[in-house]
Amino acid sequence: RRLKHKTQVFLAPEGDHYRTRLTHTLEVAQIARTIAKALRLNEDLTEAIALGHDLGHTPFGHAGERALNRICPEGFEHHLQSIRVVEFIENRGRGLNLTKEVRDGIKNHQMEGNPSTLEGKVVRLCDKIAYINHDIDDAIRGKIIREEDIPREFTDVLG
Repeated sequence: RRLKHKTQVFLAPEGDHYRTRLTHTLEVAQIARTIAKALRLNEDLTEAIALGHDLGHTPFGHAGERALNRICPEGFEHHLQSIRVVEFIENRGRGLNLTKEVRDGIKNHQMEGNPSTLEGKVVRLCDKIAYINHDIDDAIRGKIIREEDIPREFTDVLG
């Protein structure tokens, strides 16, 4: 529920055809679990990391994160806030009883991170797969770009 009304890209989308952090998270979890199964990795660990990876995002997409980054003395990074959510905020301040591997995957899912497990690395890659494809899809739906505007080299790779 924490992710339901937080937009992925658009600040005030009209209608229910644009992705939110919740729909993005569910898409990442689905893609990651499918890949984990194909690679015979721990599907439950992969899904747990995927479901927690964006819990620390602010309202108003990346614009909200940039605003907080300007006013917070130590800066603001959503992946670190995600860890604060699962360790201190959830469960009435008691945090969640998550394994070290889940917390590591959540903390290190951004491209600069280095998850310690293959499952975490799968989620990191699937996050990128999901947001690249789905942000483009939302931009086309929002008439910000046209399908013809996307370079052919990208559509050949991304579909």
